[in-house]
Amino acid sequence: MAPFRAACVQMRSSRSPAENVATAEALIREAAAAGAVYVQTPEMTNLLERDRAALFDKIALEEADQGLATLKGLARELGITLHIGSFAIRRPDGAVANRGFVIGPDGTVAARYDKIHMFDVDLANGESWRESATYQPGDVAVVTDLADIRLGLAICYDLRFPHLFRGHAKAGAGLLSVPAAFTRQTGEAHWHVLLRARAIENGAFVVAAAQAGQHEDGRETYGHSLIVDPWGRVLAEAATEPGIIVAEIDPALVDEARGRIPALKNERAFAPSTAPRLVESVA
Repeated sequence: MAPFRAACVQMRSSRSPAENVATAEALIREAAAAGAVYVQTPEMTNLLERDRAALFDKIALEEADQGLATLKGLARELGITLHIGSFAIRRPDGAVANRGFVIGPDGTVAARYDKIHMFDVDLANGESWRESATYQPGDVAVVTDLADIRLGLAICYDLRFPHLFRGHAKAGAGLLSVPAAFTRQTGEAHWHVLLRARAIENGAFVVAAAQAGQHEDGRETYGHSLIVDPWGRVLAEAATEPGIIVAEIDPALVDEARGRIPALKNERAFAPSTAPRLVESVA
């Protein structure tokens, strides 16, 4: 299993899909020029739009999405695996999916993943989010093969549900992905510790491309795209501006970490928790 270079593309997506795809293309080209053969973009690469009606006006069915077609052609041109963290995609039933795509070096879609966990949260600073009001959640965990490692797919809020990543690891994934648009407030509190925890507890690399900064639709995202190794060490980190980060992924380090802390082997099934029983003390 040969080492390879992975890259995160950090963006500040606007309300214009054409503008965002052009920005993504330029940064993906930069990452490929830096030697990356696996390049990941953030959640909502094609647009960040809080207005539901405006969102519906700007998105398309997967087969008709011109931005997706452009990026498929780019992956083929550059000969890379291009992981589009997610696009807002219209579904045939009229609903919207928050859908990630892994595009192979031949330009075809090798895997799709619809975000499972919806960010329905009221934050302390007054922000309120109801993703389930717009997006139809997925219900299938997805793992796919890269050249020398298996990749587990997740998106943003999925990061807070460790059983999803444990399932990926048990299915053979040594590289876990978390493309995201984390809010600044929650990112400052939890982004680094959660990503490092997912890496450590599963003995896996974590690659997390992020949105960053103040967006046209009013939201503010945290940035700090990260690449973390299976021992929890941060290999590369962005700040809060659009750009790229690159790091080497050595699949041998997955086996090394899992050998040192064999948590996957030592895991045991157990009965569900029950209400505690009151035990009388004996004098």
